[in-house]
Amino acid sequence: MRTLVLNAGYEPLAVVSFKRALVLVMNAKATVIERVEGDPVWSAHGALDRPAVILLTRYVRVPQSRRVPVTRRGVLRRDGNRCAYCGQGATTIDHVLPRSRGGADSWENLVACCLRCNNLKGDRTPAEMRWDLRLAPRPPHGAQWTVRGTERADPRWEPYLELAA
Repeated sequence: MRTLVLNAGYEPLAVVSFKRALVLVMNAKATVIERVEGDPVWSAHGALDRPAVILLTRYVRVPQSRRVPVTRRGVLRRDGNRCAYCGQGATTIDHVLPRSRGGADSWENLVACCLRCNNLKGDRTPAEMRWDLRLAPRPPHGAQWTVRGTERADPRWEPYLELAA
């Protein structure tokens, strides 16, 4: 069972185990906002509800440079596993400006691509192939990208994650 931790300003910070969440609540560092009904944690002094979402009592500063690292899985996820050129299912990634011409491994230069389009394009640019990009590549944004562990979000977290997006 995982618990979403919200900063005092209600922005998502992290996803932790319910045990860690209970420790934060019992030490008065957080309050429970949402509970998991019907599955209590038993202790010597009684039963405690498992927290689904907790709110920190004090604000924690988060560095603004929380850039999402570029990964193959991330590029495919950002583009919805669809080829940026033909729209078919994508299994590879492609450099819009090829690496052989100085193209960087950045969110702005990488797109999801099907194997056929990737092989046809080779080390040319889309303009040289007379192809159009179906979407403009840019860095992802939102809590699903900056808060580790929210990829497989609990349905109870959705209202809190939407506030941060």
